Amino acid sequence: MASVYDFGATGDGQTDDTEAIQHAIADGDGTLQFGKGTFRITQPLLFDLTQTGFASVQGIGGATRLVMDGPGPAIRIVGTHQGTASPPSIKPPVWQNERMPTVSGLEILGVHPLAVGIELTRTMQPTLTGVLIRNCRHGLHLVERNRNVLISHCHIYDNDEYGIFFDNCNLHQTIISACHISYNKRAGIKSLNGDVHNLHITGNDIEYNNRPGTDEPAAEIWFEAPEGRISEVSIASNTIQATVTPNGANIRIHGEDTDSPNKSPLIAISGNVIGSQTRAIELKNVNRLSITGNTIYDSADLSLLIQRCSGISVGSNTIVWRADDSLPERDGIRVEDSSNVSLHNLVTERLCSGSEEAGAAIELVRCRESSVTGCQVLDARHRGIELTACRNCRVTDNTVIDRRDQPSMREAIRVRDSAGAIIVRNNLVGGATATPMTIDGRNELPETNLVATP
Repeated sequence: MASVYDFGATGDGQTDDTEAIQHAIADGDGTLQFGKGTFRITQPLLFDLTQTGFASVQGIGGATRLVMDGPGPAIRIVGTHQGTASPPSIKPPVWQNERMPTVSGLEILGVHPLAVGIELTRTMQPTLTGVLIRNCRHGLHLVERNRNVLISHCHIYDNDEYGIFFDNCNLHQTIISACHISYNKRAGIKSLNGDVHNLHITGNDIEYNNRPGTDEPAAEIWFEAPEGRISEVSIASNTIQATVTPNGANIRIHGEDTDSPNKSPLIAISGNVIGSQTRAIELKNVNRLSITGNTIYDSADLSLLIQRCSGISVGSNTIVWRADDSLPERDGIRVEDSSNVSLHNLVTERLCSGSEEAGAAIELVRCRESSVTGCQVLDARHRGIELTACRNCRVTDNTVIDRRDQPSMREAIRVRDSAGAIIVRNNLVGGATATPMTIDGRNELPETNLVATP
């Protein structure tokens, strides 16, 4: 191993150790060993894998600190891989000299305003474990092209913009697991444009990623691809929480504004605890996405906002926060200008979206070929379910009841300005202060719907 001390590094936190460490990278054996100490640098430590060959950066757990006192990444790893993850596309020099660059067991602390933690470019199988990155502009910055990225057991904490940033990157086969990604000021995980596939975010604590006191948009997980593509993504078994901030969301996914059936497809959000932001999940221009088995709570505006989407399945989630009516009004579901959306088997309570004039706990606007089925909509603030200017939609087999001693729900189900066939059937409704159902201006209870026993 190439100990940085053997090449003149001091580790005293005051001396500029850049030259000594870069000397160790250039003339060592490719395994850079940091001992206990604080190592101050002012320029990026460059690992050009065509020159260094296999590369490993090793600290001694929490005993090694790398202080970046200059602009750019503290560690920059650059390879030449331009293929995919398919073995035939990987050129022999990549296997011989570049595969699996590893960074482990150290802290990177940014003190320059433009400092970045780690930057990866054209790497194959980069692996980060046991790394703490804080007070940088971005924690981990992935650019251009990377394949088979593993990020585990890391703390990406209190960075000025993004914790993990996929920046216009061609990126496939990435796993982020068992990490603490918190207090980054714009997003915990951000993907911007590029071509991102096979991304798995599993078993992490992702929270408080916003800049309090500002209107700056922020999210715990933020995929934005108006000119790119994000698909084959799973977000599973995480806690995704924050403080309520203007323009904030726990999960925000915005795809390309196109009518193509292939816009940002194939995303699964399952088994997470999501809440305490302006919106829990915000989808725009997304296709083929499922939201299942999540606990969603305390969304100051909406629990789910779905706009210009298709092929969306939302099922078997709990959406509830308010224990009583004295607490601030919260939560609701709104679907706009979308098709082939299924809301089913949801358990909701005291959802407050809408107003006395319009809106409901669950609201569909200008939607087609969509359904609300088998949901529990209890103690809604204004209405249970409302469809406006929809066509070829179903509202069936739901329980929509206001059980409170002083109910506020005006109608259980309302259909307005229908643009085509609407089926309202087999619903159990009750507790409405005005009328159980209004269908296109008519107060009526279509056959097979029942009013609950008081």
